[in-house]
Amino acid sequence: MCTPAGSRPWRPPHVTPLRPLPGRRGVLRGSLAASAALALPAAVGAPPAFALSGRPRAGWGVQAGDVASDSGLVWVRSDRPARMVVETAATESFRGAHRWHGPLLGAGTDFTGTTRLHGLPAGEQIHYRVLLADPDDPRRTGEPVTGTFRTVPLGRRRGVRFLWSGDLAGQGWGINPDLGGYRIYDAMAKLDPDFFLCSGDNIYADGPVAATQALPDGSLYRNVTTEEKAKVAETLAEFRGNFRYNLLDQNLRRFNAQVPSIIQWDDHEVRNNWYPGEVIADSDARDTEKSVDVLAGRARRAFSEYFPVSSLRPGAREGRVHRVVRHGPLLDVFVLDMRTYRDANSPDDQTVDPQGILGAEQLEWLKRELSRSRAVWKVLAADMPLGLVVPDATEGRANIEAVAQGDPGAPLGRELQIAELLRYIKHRRITGTVWLTADVHHTSAQHYQPARAAFTDFEPFWEFVSGPLNAGAFPASALDNTFGPERVFVKAPTAANVSPAEGYQFFGEVDIDGDSGELTVRLREQDGTVLFTQVLQPGRVGQ
Repeated sequence: MCTPAGSRPWRPPHVTPLRPLPGRRGVLRGSLAASAALALPAAVGAPPAFALSGRPRAGWGVQAGDVASDSGLVWVRSDRPARMVVETAATESFRGAHRWHGPLLGAGTDFTGTTRLHGLPAGEQIHYRVLLADPDDPRRTGEPVTGTFRTVPLGRRRGVRFLWSGDLAGQGWGINPDLGGYRIYDAMAKLDPDFFLCSGDNIYADGPVAATQALPDGSLYRNVTTEEKAKVAETLAEFRGNFRYNLLDQNLRRFNAQVPSIIQWDDHEVRNNWYPGEVIADSDARDTEKSVDVLAGRARRAFSEYFPVSSLRPGAREGRVHRVVRHGPLLDVFVLDMRTYRDANSPDDQTVDPQGILGAEQLEWLKRELSRSRAVWKVLAADMPLGLVVPDATEGRANIEAVAQGDPGAPLGRELQIAELLRYIKHRRITGTVWLTADVHHTSAQHYQPARAAFTDFEPFWEFVSGPLNAGAFPASALDNTFGPERVFVKAPTAANVSPAEGYQFFGEVDIDGDSGELTVRLREQDGTVLFTQVLQPGRVGQ
């Protein structure tokens, strides 16, 4: 652990407890107790300070993920080898609890583990607690850590509310105790969402966090630091340390205990703007490992270990990030992976591009799943925007990182694949599609309209952008007119890399009414203030 010269060693900042939500008082007590117990690791791989006690501890909190009507995943990390045990009940008293025997947690998965719960009642609040047992003596268990989530209802009357954002601890702006840490998570928890969709850049493996950074007014932004965050991540231990770094924040741990997640990834889980087959230039002295495929393999393994993702097995090489998470008759979430299968970044002006940004196989999977979906709303959770120009200035090349390349004419490069998808949605009469993304570190709403576009064989649709959660904020991206976007709303700084201390941190909310089926999008600031609202109507191919 590093601290600024002359300052006191960092301790988790005091955070005012959230207003207890119905049936969640026990969760708050349990998660706050875990927060109070957690201390920073003293060195790479070192356990928290309480590890000298004789029983396993779960000081990194708990998470639930990919919750369905009758199932869900529960995650935990131990400070030592332990057997994971999960108990579930209908109330926080845990009377009549059902017990689930989970995996043995060991060094092979960095002492993390996930247990799948199944046969749960639909549409109910599930209280769970995780116990870690000594592998040699199951009677010796650590203090339980509690959490809760709601299973998906079979009917639509209750409606759905979820949040989304992305980009955490980017550009060297980490956990700042002077600001109360990642306080945006407290504002999100107060909305009591059914789940949180993280649209990628859960970590910045390529972004070291120093003890301090200078602010424009001459003051210092003070970071919590760890040894793994002091350099660009290359080893498996360093990637794991990046994921573990964010869990030092008590706001995030408390949020994880209250709100289940749907997690996807983008570039910074590995390296800025990476693509398969990339070789890092020798001139980039920060990296000793030059194969991005090697780095991506290590990052993917750590990603699978630190998040409960239904399509990945912790520590395994197989599995995939893209998947459909179904939330009853109102909503299907199509989690896209615009990183693993893409072609190389280039000027993106080729007239034929079968690989694109999704890869041919994922595109066919997406078409098939969209056609099968009977949900009222189909959210396309993209880790990159469609019509916003995102350049890749690596080594001064005029390459493109996302889809749009700034040419306002007919589709070129990766736009060809998106045009094919949009055409498919139109001709198959697939209703209720909405695009959500993050990546560009500002918030905005774009309406895509064929009457304004060079490519016209699609129905109008909306794309909403949010983030960052805690990272540098950047000016609004340029628009590419190929698909006719109109920026209806934007909030972004005029300068680059504005720190979280200066604001410009955002999240979005989606609220689907169970009676009318209307979908309302709200773009919010980090304190929860609503900046923009858009209401969409169900049952339409275009909006």
